[in-house]
Amino acid sequence: MPLRSVLTLLTWLPLLAVLPARAAAPDATAVQWREQAQALEHGSGVARNVDAAISLYCRAAMAGDAAARYHLGWIYANGRGVKRDDAHAAYLFRLAADQGDEPSRNMLALVGPEATKPPCVIQAEVAQAEEESRARAAVEAARIAAQAAAEREALDNRYRALIDSAQRRKILAIVQRLAPEYGIHPGLAVALIRAESNFDPQAVSTKNAQGLMQLIPETAARFRVTKPFDPEQNIRGGMAYLRWLLAYFQGDVDLTVAAYNAGEGAVDRFGGIPPYAETRGYVKRIREVFAQPTHPFDQRISDPSPMLKAEAKPRT
Repeated sequence: MPLRSVLTLLTWLPLLAVLPARAAAPDATAVQWREQAQALEHGSGVARNVDAAISLYCRAAMAGDAAARYHLGWIYANGRGVKRDDAHAAYLFRLAADQGDEPSRNMLALVGPEATKPPCVIQAEVAQAEEESRARAAVEAARIAAQAAAEREALDNRYRALIDSAQRRKILAIVQRLAPEYGIHPGLAVALIRAESNFDPQAVSTKNAQGLMQLIPETAARFRVTKPFDPEQNIRGGMAYLRWLLAYFQGDVDLTVAAYNAGEGAVDRFGGIPPYAETRGYVKRIREVFAQPTHPFDQRISDPSPMLKAEAKPRT
């Protein structure tokens, strides 16, 4: 009997009959896709839709379901809703036959040895490759983010290595309690205390800067510090000034700490860190402890520095 006659005859056999047992139990999701495809192919309880059936058969086939491979091969072998293609059918029958599906092995003898991937299989492989690529990219992005977070945490915690005595622990406790109130990272405050007074609450400089954060009388008065040698008052004044400077210099840490040392006027005048050896060394000492280049700031505290406003102007 000619091949076309055989295929035409087989078309009328019930496709929903139970297939012979296969080598391995199919995945439950693949079985669900295949059963939905069968219903769509034959209009069983739903509107007949061969295109949707082929799509579901293909998903189940790609998931390794031998029965779905057999049914999809059957569709191509008979041209049911698609152009008849023995090579596409052979590809699917071969996959199922390799899983021990006897009907597929029998069909291979009828459709011939030439085998090519059906379009849906190619599309599925492309989609799978893209999904795998996205998954790899997501994993890599997560790894990079985790590494960056770990590095940030390490940088954020450098200051803790300086807290090695009972007195310093008391100072740190004050810093940590006040820092949220002023929006200041504890590490930045600790870095300044170290650079300014080396944690000595009674420190006085040759310029009469006083206390832990070395407030000159004008700065102390500006931020309502009446007892500059009281650790908490001094730290409050220093943090209030830091908060103002961070807003004025838009979160730029180098400009902020340079201004804490040399004054904001000097930073504005030189358009950056002043060329003073003391100030440049001071910025370097701060960055040894607090390495973040920027810091969150409250823009309501101060207008930006005129220097930054000039830099932000669009060029004409």
